[in-house]
Amino acid sequence: MVIWLIGMSRAGKTVIGREVYNLLKAKQPNVVFLDGDIVREIMGNDLGHTIEDRRKNAWRICRLCKFLDSQGIDVVCSILSIFPETQEWNRMNIPRYFQVYLRVPMEQLIERDSRGLYLRARTGEIKNVVGIDIEFPQPVGTDLTIDNDKPAGSFVEIASEIVSSIPWEINNHER
Repeated sequence: MVIWLIGMSRAGKTVIGREVYNLLKAKQPNVVFLDGDIVREIMGNDLGHTIEDRRKNAWRICRLCKFLDSQGIDVVCSILSIFPETQEWNRMNIPRYFQVYLRVPMEQLIERDSRGLYLRARTGEIKNVVGIDIEFPQPVGTDLTIDNDKPAGSFVEIASEIVSSIPWEINNHER
């Protein structure tokens, strides 16, 4: 099973993804957590944040998730996922795929942005920021959409909602 968490920077993907991982790991040992930044590091930080490099990283993550799933390892993956073609590829190539979109209004993302990423992008200090100078297409056909405009302490509640929303047949470990 691959649980693919989509959202913009500061939407809570990593924190919620880790909590989903913890909930699943408590019940089964064969679960891993992946994050777009973790995969970049594992692969040697050889990619930047241009649209081309983001696309390469997205394909790496898709293929890694498929490989792990084919080995009987469940994956919780937190990723921006700005390419509809990678989401479609996942649906076509990963038999047990569950896509979750964490939707947060831009104003709230900016409020949560302790690193100042959005502000620096708006002032032109940095480039290639999704939501500012790279489009974030709203995901189509998600299995679950969660409006994550709640306070930070609600991540456990959101993770529990995600885990309880996984259909039984997709969570079945028989291959």
